Amino acid sequence: MDELPLFSFDPVTFYQGLTFPFALLFNFLCAIDSFSITARHIFLLLGGCLLAWTAMAQYALLVFIPAFCAVALLQSVSPEKVHCWMFSFQMTWQTLCHLGLHYTEYYLQEPPCVRFCISLSSLMLLTQRVTWLSLDIGEGKVVVKEAWRGPCVLAFCSYLLFFPALLGGPLCSFRRFQAQVSQPGSLWRPLAFGPATRRGLLLLGLQLLKSLVRGMLGDGTGLADCRQLGCVYVMWTTAVLFKLTYYSHWILDESVLYAAGFGLDSGSPLHGEGDVSDADIWTLETTHRLALFTRTWNRSTTRWLRRLVFERAEAWPLLQTFAFSAWWHGLHPGQVFGFLCWALMVEADYLIHGCANVLISSWLGRLLYRAVTWAHTQLIIAYILLAVELRSISALRLLGASYNSLFPLVYCVLLILLARRKKVAGASPAPSPNKGVLVQRLVSLFSLGTYRTF
Repeated sequence: MDELPLFSFDPVTFYQGLTFPFALLFNFLCAIDSFSITARHIFLLLGGCLLAWTAMAQYALLVFIPAFCAVALLQSVSPEKVHCWMFSFQMTWQTLCHLGLHYTEYYLQEPPCVRFCISLSSLMLLTQRVTWLSLDIGEGKVVVKEAWRGPCVLAFCSYLLFFPALLGGPLCSFRRFQAQVSQPGSLWRPLAFGPATRRGLLLLGLQLLKSLVRGMLGDGTGLADCRQLGCVYVMWTTAVLFKLTYYSHWILDESVLYAAGFGLDSGSPLHGEGDVSDADIWTLETTHRLALFTRTWNRSTTRWLRRLVFERAEAWPLLQTFAFSAWWHGLHPGQVFGFLCWALMVEADYLIHGCANVLISSWLGRLLYRAVTWAHTQLIIAYILLAVELRSISALRLLGASYNSLFPLVYCVLLILLARRKKVAGASPAPSPNKGVLVQRLVSLFSLGTYRTF
């Protein structure tokens, strides 16, 4: 499949793997109480700067400039306005960098530099940390001390650039980061071999599956060469390869965080601070609910989007959340189409499954329904993944002209029909009991559930 960048993630994996021994060293030194708190922050900050320069070369400035500007804004702007300023500056800077990628890909028709792509990926993660921190400051959860030479500035710098989370990993809040770094060595939990071994075996298994799926795609058949129902097979196997790549990176990123002492099960005194695991593979591969898949996919990013956009939106929160996600990812044509399609599919998913829970009562019918909707959910996700990952207009045309477009089209038709029925049911008077229990349950279903969590 010529248009598919199968090896686009390999450089990030290589550099992320290089950080593993340094993460172990940091954990060990903290566990034996050889580091002061200041020394820990300096180690994390210098490690992040060295990793950025090694992986990105001169493009590391694209990450350093907004990180240090964010610290300057923290010391210069009042807590009530700091989120507006930091969000505006960070997204403006990130958008300009993405426009540079657009210029290279679409105008110059040249493949982008790998180091530039790594810097963009790191910049997107920096945006998460910057905006989460600014929200915490605005809500009074984090207090900024007005002292340019105090330890607070060093703590902010090390948080924004600390090397275990510079290239990947679930979002770690500043409160959790600070609590972990500041705890005494006697409470520091060194790496246990059990969790590390399980992560290593899982990562090895995912790599073997990736090799197997890549072999299935090795005949060069792509969207441009497939015919009719063969395009469904190409779409599904390609999406499986993409998902395995994501799973492998999530496991590796969590392993690095765990090795450094910031693991999700490392006994941190703070919980619920944006530090959830991203790799719930079992739920992602077994659920028949598209909405549940959406909430589980890259869960720390989902929680960040919910807090940043969904909970603050006054109208159309679901659409605004997915539109912002497309903006955050770079506004490539495939990304805009993919995320807006994803929003429609989630909206349809709520109505379809809510109606099915009322209409289907037998266990055999529910079993058949779960099997069909599971397959349909996986194919819709495959469709969206290809649109988002392939990004270009040419690939999007091939995808849209194939038989694969039937799967989201089915959900779109059902969305229109069920939304119309919901509107009619909400406008009509409540039915009397003698008109049937089924009608009453449908009206109750559509009158409730007007608020849903992203």
